[in-house]
Amino acid sequence: MDTTIASEAAIYIGAALCTLPMAASAWGVAKLWMSMIETVGRNPQVKKDVDIYGWAGFAAVEAIALYCLVVALIILFK
Repeated sequence: MDTTIASEAAIYIGAALCTLPMAASAWGVAKLWMSMIETVGRNPQVKKDVDIYGWAGFAAVEAIALYCLVVALIILFK
């Protein structure tokens, strides 16, 4: 077995493993928005308070996905 083929396969496997947390990030964003919609649906007066925390949570969860994407791209194109 040629070592270059094995190392190239390892690069692709490593990049694929780096993208797995992106699925968890998508689940986290969906869970966040479902909770926000449910909260505002039950108590519309708290919409302004919930919006601030919701957007902050969305940014934090989405940052995780972007970090994973950057690491995967660094692995692929290094």
